[in-house]
Amino acid sequence: MKLRPLSLADESQALLAHSELAKDNFEFLLGYTEEMAWHEYLEILENEATGTNLKEGRVPATFLIAESGGNLVGRTSIRHELNDFLFNFGGHIGYGIRPSYRRQGFATEVLRQSLAYLREIGVTEVLVTCLDNNEGSKRVIESQGGLLENKVEYEGALWRRYWITSGS
Repeated sequence: MKLRPLSLADESQALLAHSELAKDNFEFLLGYTEEMAWHEYLEILENEATGTNLKEGRVPATFLIAESGGNLVGRTSIRHELNDFLFNFGGHIGYGIRPSYRRQGFATEVLRQSLAYLREIGVTEVLVTCLDNNEGSKRVIESQGGLLENKVEYEGALWRRYWITSGS
């Protein structure tokens, strides 16, 4: 499995993944709307990665898809820094795996590679969050050295806040 940027050729698989994960109330393609042309969406992602023309409330972030055997299995959004919202609820890394690819080790590998990316850009203390009732994510985060700091409530849900030290 490898992480890589979205491309023009990924449109159909990415839109399918977006639709699949919407059923879980998970936004696969962050900020995407059906009114956008695909190339416009890719440009937005490129701008976010460089911190160019960021919308209010956004931080520089790298969006990568997880690909295995030519299939788009998941994605990660790697935030280069935290604003107040991300510090309290969202964390440095937001990842998701398509339902048909879960429980195959992809989430662990996506998180491992996302942590390596953050190390490369100098982020040594990484915040990763998950819903309190998401047993799979808890196991994945803890397997990568995540230490639970606390639990916080947001919009009626309880979130777990984990810190991972670079190199864990």
